[in-house]
Amino acid sequence: MAIDLKRFIARFVEEARDHLTRLEEGLEALDADPADAENINSIFRSAHTIKGSSRMLKLKAISDTAHYAEDVLGALRDGKLSYSGEVGRLLQRAVDVIASQVEKVSDGQTELGMDESLCQALAAVLSGESGTAEPATVESPAAETTPPPSPASSPATTATPPPVAEAQDTVALQGSGQQAELRFKSAGSVRIQLDKLDELIRLMGEVITSHSRLQQRMDELRGLMHGLPVEAQPPVRRYGRRLADDILNQQMLVDELHGKALHMRMLPLAMVFEPAARMVRELARSLDKEVECITSGMAIELDRQLIDRISDPVVHLLRNSIDHGIETRAARSAAGKSAHGTVHLTARQDGGFVVIEVADDGAGLSLAAIRDKALRKGLISEEQANSMPEQEVIELIFQPGFSTNAIITDLSGRGVGMDVVRRCVVDELQGAIAVDTKLGEGTRFTLRLPLSLAVMRILQVAIAGRHFAFTAQYVDHLLEVNKERVITVAERRAVVIDNEFVPVVELAELLGLDSARATGQDRWLLVVLRLNNSKLAVRIDGLVDERDMVLKSLPSHLQQMPLVSAMVVTGDNHLVSVLQVPSLFERAGRLRGDAPAREEGEVQSAPSGLHLLVVDDSLNTREIEKDVLEAHGYRVTLAEDGLDGLQKARLEAFDAVLTDVEMPRMDGFTLTATLRQEERYRHVPIVIITSREKEEDKRRGIQVGADAYIVKGDFDQSNLVDTLETLLG
Repeated sequence: MAIDLKRFIARFVEEARDHLTRLEEGLEALDADPADAENINSIFRSAHTIKGSSRMLKLKAISDTAHYAEDVLGALRDGKLSYSGEVGRLLQRAVDVIASQVEKVSDGQTELGMDESLCQALAAVLSGESGTAEPATVESPAAETTPPPSPASSPATTATPPPVAEAQDTVALQGSGQQAELRFKSAGSVRIQLDKLDELIRLMGEVITSHSRLQQRMDELRGLMHGLPVEAQPPVRRYGRRLADDILNQQMLVDELHGKALHMRMLPLAMVFEPAARMVRELARSLDKEVECITSGMAIELDRQLIDRISDPVVHLLRNSIDHGIETRAARSAAGKSAHGTVHLTARQDGGFVVIEVADDGAGLSLAAIRDKALRKGLISEEQANSMPEQEVIELIFQPGFSTNAIITDLSGRGVGMDVVRRCVVDELQGAIAVDTKLGEGTRFTLRLPLSLAVMRILQVAIAGRHFAFTAQYVDHLLEVNKERVITVAERRAVVIDNEFVPVVELAELLGLDSARATGQDRWLLVVLRLNNSKLAVRIDGLVDERDMVLKSLPSHLQQMPLVSAMVVTGDNHLVSVLQVPSLFERAGRLRGDAPAREEGEVQSAPSGLHLLVVDDSLNTREIEKDVLEAHGYRVTLAEDGLDGLQKARLEAFDAVLTDVEMPRMDGFTLTATLRQEERYRHVPIVIITSREKEEDKRRGIQVGADAYIVKGDFDQSNLVDTLETLLG
């Protein structure tokens, strides 16, 4: 009786994915420590198992490729072959090819093409021939330019997570969009429908909301006690204490149950990182580039909802890095770089959030090209282009359809689709995205995401008689200040926090609400919001609550509201709008641009043409000082720290330098002393503007060569302008 081998395909695919994961991890470890014999033995066994299993199922292409890889690993194990970068790249390429073949088998394909050139290259390494065996570009079955399938839509997402310590039961969820597998070492496997698991999480969210209603009833009971007769208060008070204890115990049970239920739906980032890293190598080969993809943090787990949706943004950023970030080998050699480019795909956990970074050591973003393209597209005026700070220039790449590339490829264009990336990360996933770039050195995209969208930490505030909410990732801290601490800079209010100027705006004004707050209040309550490297302090009437709450998506007809991202339900069944912080920053920026007109006859106090250098590591402070100085007719160039300021001062002559003290890489005292040693800046006015107010700091500032020392806490724009006028004559 003939055996139907098709029955064993699914088991083979699952087992092969396990072994491919071990091969990926083992080859990365081998590159770091080629002498690790146990690691070589482990990945040799994985290649051997794939070879044997595929041979039994008559999958010749997989079997032959695995056989060549096994022979090379065997030669490394036996000491007959020395490990080198070429050997590592060939083995990694073999893993990529096998993985692509396995996915084709999973999709029901039976015709698997062989990568003959790869097999010949592996055989050549075994025979002792030189590294010329591997062609610069090879068309392999794996070399496809499509992104890896998202975890919710393809069997490829059943890749097994990294092994968990033996001492623990493994609770690993493998999602194919339809099923999840809960695997317990001591109790076998149970398969459930993912939609049932999602329903469980949804119900747990409703339980949390219901529990908050109990807490609300408890608060109401406390209020009723005060109105009871004295003789009735003791029994009611005893009842209230017992009820409070019951609510507290229930809170602990609800938190534990919800945490365990949510953990069942968590997936490792390896499900996104592994196919994405493989795609990097394949795209690089197809473009005749040599690129190494270094991954870390793959064991960090996210809610399946985020895993499903983060794949496309990550893939797009990686495609940009390979297609337009990493230069060709000739260009890299001409720039004095290694012919091998590097892309880092990393993740780390930061409290209740995960930070994902996509970084390359390529050409970096050309700010000049971005300004030029924005001008030609009519996004900014020529005046804005000349005065726009670097971070705002970088933000232009998130405009729809924005790209600096003259040639648009089918792979990517640095900036093409970046608006979609930001919309996914910020609007849909309640996260944030930041960009850091250095021309000629590379670009880094940083995504900050919550671990789960099911429940998030929410801060509720009161303003103009209504309640609004912020998600915790945007809240830097809360602050209550005397109104004397709020200063006026460039005709707008600001407060000095941790050595930087932070703009202060009325939340009611941002939301277009009329506030009945008394203007003469001595104490101001501020929520300091952070978005990437910028801060904004919004004034509120009061704090309402802070707790974990279930986010409710907006209905489809309200999803285009610019200032609201979601809703939460309070214990008294009221809906509270969760504010979209990036939109608040954008609106605050527009308000900042609407400075009051000058009185008739008022004269700008600065001679036109004087060029100043402002050096400060705080983006807010740089922008505020720039507003002040430009309002008085000066031209301003910004530098983000002392070293950046020194480099710009050497490239261009400035009429005066304004610098902070506490900065990374080089502080303001060192910058001042260094500039004074250069002939060009021996007599140029240098003003130190800092929050350091001790006498010894002031003396040191003057000793290193500063002409003036201004304390930020006593900052007054007329004081700064008057000081400059005096120093500049």
